[in-house]
Amino acid sequence: MASVAANGEAVKAGGSPAAGPFSAFERMVAWRYLRSRRKEAFISVIAGFSFIGIMLGVATLIIVMAVMNGFRTELISRILGINGHMIVQPIDGPLTDYAELTQKFSAVPGVRMALPLVEGQTLASGRGGAGSGALVRGVRPEDLEKLSEVAGNVKSGDMVGFASGQGVLVGSRLAAQLGLSAGDQITLISPEGDVTPMGVNPRVKSYPVSGIFEIGMSEYDATIIYMPLEESQLYFNAEGLVQSIELFIDNPDNVDDLRPKIEAAAGRQIFITDWRQRNQTFFSALQVERNVMFMILTLIVLVAALNIISGLIMLVKDKGSDIAILRTMGAGAGAIMRIFFMTGAAIGLVGTFAGVLLGVVVCLNVESIRQFFSWISGTILFDPELYFLSQLPAEMSFGETFSVVMMALVLSFIATIFPAWRASRLDPVQALRYE
Repeated sequence: MASVAANGEAVKAGGSPAAGPFSAFERMVAWRYLRSRRKEAFISVIAGFSFIGIMLGVATLIIVMAVMNGFRTELISRILGINGHMIVQPIDGPLTDYAELTQKFSAVPGVRMALPLVEGQTLASGRGGAGSGALVRGVRPEDLEKLSEVAGNVKSGDMVGFASGQGVLVGSRLAAQLGLSAGDQITLISPEGDVTPMGVNPRVKSYPVSGIFEIGMSEYDATIIYMPLEESQLYFNAEGLVQSIELFIDNPDNVDDLRPKIEAAAGRQIFITDWRQRNQTFFSALQVERNVMFMILTLIVLVAALNIISGLIMLVKDKGSDIAILRTMGAGAGAIMRIFFMTGAAIGLVGTFAGVLLGVVVCLNVESIRQFFSWISGTILFDPELYFLSQLPAEMSFGETFSVVMMALVLSFIATIFPAWRASRLDPVQALRYE
């Protein structure tokens, strides 16, 4: 026959424990309290809403964090795919020795490519007189072939005309805006033209469109034109010199380590800027937005955890007679507390892992889901003109997903402590008063 020991636990007549913590008996009672019954329909509804809230909160956190990670990764890869990780500019004079400097920089360990560049703003016009501002980047054909983001994404035409020094490559959105296709002529107007007795006349020249590229970042596809380096030097009155040399390195995070080596290799006074300095404001804003979004969405999980508290308190009140019977039969305060703890924790545990599953499924199909809702609503969701990217990216991080899971579980477990403790404090006489 069982009796109650000094610590409140049920013991057998011989003095050994009748059942250890979280025994099969305690799990069975906790499971019975989770099952829906007609008398407890309202409590079951509250438990159901708590489960749904935790599931949606966890899934939302995972999806939003994955999308923001993917957005940042895609932006960095696209930005660094066509822009140098380090930009070298002269201080003591023009870069007329750019060919020699390019070889020196390329020989520095860690530097993948050195790209001499001429850059200038122009007004581009195509068929029907349509015009748009454009950024002309003059590069050597052999260097452009190494830029896989451009050379590997030529959607129409080819690079033969560019390699011969005659044609230009135009971004897909700019070509569509000007009504151009491969083989057409594009007219470029530069304010820095020929000097005449009447002043400086704008330079107007037409070039055949050798190919049309699509990087996938709307800001670049709508503005950039690639021109052979020698032709760009003539067009911008920069014969024999370049404005800067862009360096592409193996690991973009090692720019600080390579800076003194680049300065030593130059052998002259130069000014170096890196990709972090040029995009610091943009990426800092992304990081702040990501952190704030995480804190805001955590409130969804917190609200769902609070629903567990209200549901368990009502369950404790409804099960007053059951608690009295269990205590009379020898169940200790610890056993009662563990039973109600497992009841509430089960909601949080199942809801959390259901949310993880839902979040993973959505992240793996996020672009298809975006297209589906765009078709249903008849509007463009995630407009490339506003968000720079043509597709909605999602990149899940194991560390972040683990943090979300642990945060949801901890909140759920904490929410169950007070109702479970309250149930364990009831003695049989007090418990019967709830009826």
